[in-house]
Order: sequence, then C-alpha cells, then structure tokens
Amino acid sequence: MGVSMAYVRSFAGIVFQTCRRELEFKQQCHHALFRSKDKADFSSSMHHQANEEDVSRATLIWRAIKLPIYSVALVPLTVGSAAAYLQTGMFSARRYFVLLISSVLIITWLNLSNDVYDFDTGADKNKTESVVNLVGSRTGTLVAAYLLLVLGFVGLTWASVEAGNLRAIMLLTCAVICGYIYQCPPFRLSYQGLGEPLCFAAFGPFATTAFYLLLGSTRLPILITNNFMVFHFPCHNIDSDGFDRENLCLSITATVLSASLLVGLTTSLILFCSHFHQVEGDRNVGKMSPLVRLGTERGSVVVKWAVMTLYSLLFAIGLSRALPLSCIFLCAMTSPIGKLVVSYVEENHKDKGKIFMAKYYCVRLHALFGAALVAGLITARILVTKHIPKLVFQ
Repeated sequence: MGVSMAYVRSFAGIVFQTCRRELEFKQQCHHALFRSKDKADFSSSMHHQANEEDVSRATLIWRAIKLPIYSVALVPLTVGSAAAYLQTGMFSARRYFVLLISSVLIITWLNLSNDVYDFDTGADKNKTESVVNLVGSRTGTLVAAYLLLVLGFVGLTWASVEAGNLRAIMLLTCAVICGYIYQCPPFRLSYQGLGEPLCFAAFGPFATTAFYLLLGSTRLPILITNNFMVFHFPCHNIDSDGFDRENLCLSITATVLSASLLVGLTTSLILFCSHFHQVEGDRNVGKMSPLVRLGTERGSVVVKWAVMTLYSLLFAIGLSRALPLSCIFLCAMTSPIGKLVVSYVEENHKDKGKIFMAKYYCVRLHALFGAALVAGLITARILVTKHIPKLVFQ
C-alpha cells in the first residue's frame, strides 16, 4: 500500500503542470508548422527541437499514467450497466462505482505489470515513459501492480456476492486470466501475436456481460435445462422483459452479447494501433505482434477493414433487431471518428513520431462509440418501454 501511495503522491502534484506543458508544446508545434516552408522542414525542425530539449519528467509521468487508456475500464462497465437498465429499469450507483474503482485498479495492474515484463525482455529498454525506468525499481513496481490486482479483485468479488451472481464473477475471472496470460510469464501470449484476441474476449463478452449481470441481479440462480433446450435460471413472476421483478434474476440476451462484441472490437483496435511505433523494438526482442508479422503498411489496411467491420456489424445487428434502433442511429454518428482513425493511420504509419498518436485516436473512437451505445440503450428504455431483448440464456 505504501508503494501505491508513493505513486499517487508523485503523480498528483504535477498533473496540472503536465497538462500546461503539453498544451504549450502543441502550440509550438502548430506555429512551427506554419513557419516551415514544407513538411520536411517542419519534421526536421521538430526533431532538432526534441534533441535540444529533453522531455520533462512531468511529461513522461503523464505518458506513463496513460489516463485516456482507462476508458477501457469505463466503457464495458457503462455499456453493461446501460444494457441492464434497458431490461430492468434499475441502476445501482453504489455498485457501479465499486466496480469502476475495481476495474481501474485492475487496468493499473495490467499497465504496471506489462511495463515490468517488457523491461525484463528488453522491449522497454529505450522507452523513457516506462514506469520501471521512471521509478528505477522493478520490484517496487511489480509489488504495487499485484497489490492493486488483489484490491481490484476483492472489489469485484464483493459486488458479485452482493448481487448474488456466480456467473458474473466467473466471467470476470476469465477476463483477468486473459490479461495474465497476455503478458505474464510463463505464457506471454502477446509475444505470439495473440494479444488482440485475448483483449477482445476480456473486455468484450467476458467483462461487458459480467457487468451487465452484476448491475441487474440480486440473487444467486441455479442452473437447469428446460424443455426447449434453453439454459434457464428459475425465477418467479418473470414478465415480458425477461427478468424477475421480485428477485431480479437477469437473463443474458442478444442485446448485451451484441453490445459486448462491439465493445470488444473497439478495445482490440486500441491495442493493435498501440504497436505501430514500436515494431522494430518488438522484432528485436522476439515479440511477434501482428504488426511485426504484417508490417505497418499492411497493418494500416487491417485498421481500415477493422473499422469497416465495426460499422458493418453494427448495421447487421440493427437489421436483426438485437440492438434498439436508437443505438444503431447514435453509433452510426461516430463514423467520422472511424474515418479519422483510418486516414490518420494510412497517412502516418511510416512516421514513428506521428503514428504514436494513432492509439489515442482509437481511444476517442472507443469512448465515443461506447457513449453512443449507452445513450442508445437508455433512450430505448425511456422512449420504447416495450423493447423486449431476445433471450439467449435466462
């Protein structure tokens, strides 16, 4: 706990100063672009400026925090809670914030332990914003990481016990296992190029569905099978919405599964684009990420197809009526951000300095797409009170 508090104290005192310095740097870049005669002059001048002035420690710490990346904790939880609200019309703020804090702690474990194990393999040897390089203590970083994992999992377990839902904690355990085998020895499946599938499963079907169950259940069900070969958790007084108003034994529907697939896709896209600027470093240490295998040019094509698949799947789900029309309409309005991601990657995939920002454009897409999903689900509950999700598991 003392190690974790030391991180918090070191971050908190400089966050506003860091934001100011980042803004000043962006303004300098903006003015330099118009002073330069062409793009080549601009690139060389910025390279010269970077050599003259070392990046401040405050800026490195800000990058190490990776605050925008924590949207991957917020979006699955909020989408899951909105799907539960669509079906039950209820929302537990206390449970939501316990789950949010727990999720943030587990994402912090992922980031810190990833820095430790990449430090061990040499992948982060020249990564100045690595937490291990900043703190100067591999052991301290690793201890803090696993302390945060324990605290986060305790929070998830508490919420599951309060909700009385065994399925949820099993799904969340699977999500954590995906994170562990993604980066931790002896597995390190990210070095085999399996990071994106694991990311998709963890944040999509596992986490989003689990949060949906936790925010819509209050009682532990018992599994049996009915005559129609549909998994059934017996409840009393199940109404047309597919849930028990007395015991709140929530069903898994096509709505939440469809939403979880979309969340998983946008999350995996963040991970994929985060490797564009470190292809050479990954190749040197034997980390065979998809971009190492494909190269950045073909990787940019993959990004294009991934975004096209996201919106094609959205409309296919809309046609099947698994998601409310309000979700389809609002999510379709985020397509300019998807186009921005594609064009930015296509134009800058060979420029290490610029392609670094690709993952942050993906974070914008992820956050806005998730917000659109949430708004669509809530709107459907308010305006279309008779929307009946299709039951998959009851």
